[in-house]
Amino acid sequence: MNNQDTIEKVRANLRSIPRLGPAFSPDRLELGADGVLLLEGEVDSVALKRLALEQAAALPEVSGILDRLRVRPASPMGDAEIRDHLRKVLMPASEFTGLEIAELKNGRVETLRPGEPQNPGRILTEVDAGIVTLNGAVWSLAGKRLAGVLAWWIPGSRDVINGLAVEPEEEDAPIRIEEAVRIALERDPFVNASQVKVGVRGRVVHLTGLVTSAPERNMAENDAWYIFGVDNVLNDIAVGT
Repeated sequence: MNNQDTIEKVRANLRSIPRLGPAFSPDRLELGADGVLLLEGEVDSVALKRLALEQAAALPEVSGILDRLRVRPASPMGDAEIRDHLRKVLMPASEFTGLEIAELKNGRVETLRPGEPQNPGRILTEVDAGIVTLNGAVWSLAGKRLAGVLAWWIPGSRDVINGLAVEPEEEDAPIRIEEAVRIALERDPFVNASQVKVGVRGRVVHLTGLVTSAPERNMAENDAWYIFGVDNVLNDIAVGT
């Protein structure tokens, strides 16, 4: 099978995703000689981004993905405005008390809050064309995942690259993913977390329960997709009164 055949199979895989639809066409879809696929374009949600990446990587001819798939922002923002929002959500978060908070801007690191000697660790943020990158080290997987969710919640974010290390290292498990989803739902002011049940098998999140509106149901699903390490979300939340 030549590269063009593989690309057409990838394109067919992408169009088979019901939520993308048969008309979906990425801006760039290229397969290198090493089997690495470049996927570039814009989708409406982080769910579609993750599903598209999974489908694109499903062929044995694809050895890796160069991910340039971005999420269409809920509210277009400049990088400076996104940085301002990041400061406002990271600085007061109790989970990051004592951590150094810094940002990389124009090639220079600016410390927004120094860390405490007894609490080593740092969150270093960078924003470029709406893409938020998180680097540094935090104390737990829950903290790493929360930082990613807070970055995704900024309406102008087009992608979040979560490169935060966890020190000391912490072994991941479904219960840790479940914990992170619950934290995200409880912190989301637009979701009644008490009405949503969370189950996790492997890296697949299953949401059930009853909420009062379709937008609330969608927001609960997005919160689960925002969690680092989640491969799929099954949304069986009912809508009613």
